[in-house]
Amino acid sequence: MEVPGIETGDIGEQTRSLLNNLEQGLKDAGTDKSNLIQTLVYLTDMADYDGFNAVWDNWVPAGCAPSRACIEVKGLAKKGWRVELVVTAAKA
Repeated sequence: MEVPGIETGDIGEQTRSLLNNLEQGLKDAGTDKSNLIQTLVYLTDMADYDGFNAVWDNWVPAGCAPSRACIEVKGLAKKGWRVELVVTAAKA
């Protein structure tokens, strides 16, 4: 699971923060974003879908996009969070 490192900001800012955290977590686990297998995206507002995708599409290496589902939820663990991810990745 990965969450933004900030509780403020728009979906672009929160997504960049979250993906920076995720990239470090993948590195710590001995893998990287090219080894993602599946991603579950939780958004508190589907109006943020395009904003999330704009950042996500630039972050994922070409040809390495994992299978993905996007789900709208009523809320996340911290009130200001707009996005949360659950990822599965293979070892490098």
